[in-house]
Amino acid sequence: MSDDWDDIADWWIETSRDDPTESEETLALLGELVDPNARRTLDLGCGDGQALGQLGAGTIGVDLSHRLLARARFIAPVVRCRLPDLAWVRPGSIDQAVAVGLLDLLPDHVAFFEQVATAVRPNGTLVVIVNHPVITAPDSEPVADDNGEVSWRWGRYLESGTVAEPAEDRIVELHHRPLGVLLTAAAEAGWQLERMIERGPTRHTITTLPHHRGHEQLPSLLGARWQHRDPTRGAR
Repeated sequence: MSDDWDDIADWWIETSRDDPTESEETLALLGELVDPNARRTLDLGCGDGQALGQLGAGTIGVDLSHRLLARARFIAPVVRCRLPDLAWVRPGSIDQAVAVGLLDLLPDHVAFFEQVATAVRPNGTLVVIVNHPVITAPDSEPVADDNGEVSWRWGRYLESGTVAEPAEDRIVELHHRPLGVLLTAAAEAGWQLERMIERGPTRHTITTLPHHRGHEQLPSLLGARWQHRDPTRGAR
């Protein structure tokens, strides 16, 4: 079993196309947060290129999987690297970085925010879309009462930890951090929050995946847009 997703690339492509929470919902949220006019954008963890088509002509896809990049390269130029390492990017040369479904796959979220802050120019943008921390908390799960009303068991939400998700014959490890931990790490790396959106499953998702019924008010996706603070602004 590898850690580059090549062994489960076909599973991921099929899952992301069939599950609206991995496709339509995330792309719609991305459309609300991203700047399509940015001249130089990095799509971090681009996978097979779902988001590349709506990120503008100056976008480069970045991923570790050869097999996923082999598809993405037909949409935009691609680079293979192990994220969050962005040492190959000239500092301050990027207008916008986008990470869809990446952050909770990375063991080091602090390095992610720091590395992207080095690559993105002052006043540039970072957009992150990720599983909402509420649903990645260890031991968290939906709970239905006798009337069928669905609530959420928080589990160990306030602790950083991991949760194992099955993917064919292997396990993908999701890294859970409370929302406050993520926002603080971003702020300490120089990112100023501009907008945050929390979303539950859409009506289309519930129709497609009926087990989400009753979850309309439970946050499943988190989208955030930050601006890279200009380090010279405070000195003026």
